[in-house]
Amino acid sequence: MKLLYKPLSMIVSALGGVLAGAVFKKSWKAISGEDEAPRATSTEHAIREVLLAAALQGAIFGVVKAAVDRGGAEAYERTTGRKLDEK
Repeated sequence: MKLLYKPLSMIVSALGGVLAGAVFKKSWKAISGEDEAPRATSTEHAIREVLLAAALQGAIFGVVKAAVDRGGAEAYERTTGRKLDEK
């Protein structure tokens, strides 16, 4: 069963990344009013704005990744009756 978990978790993680990107884009637009977040190399934006965008993006991606990983582990346990870290 663990062999099946790996490819499925990769697919779910990719979908989680897409979801996190969409959440970040909407969040950034709500905060700044701009459609696109500034790139780290953009000298047209203040460093404070660049760092805020990076921090927000990192937080959103971290939360989504944890939620996706946790959901996958719980689904695996419900399906197999075993925890992922069991041998």
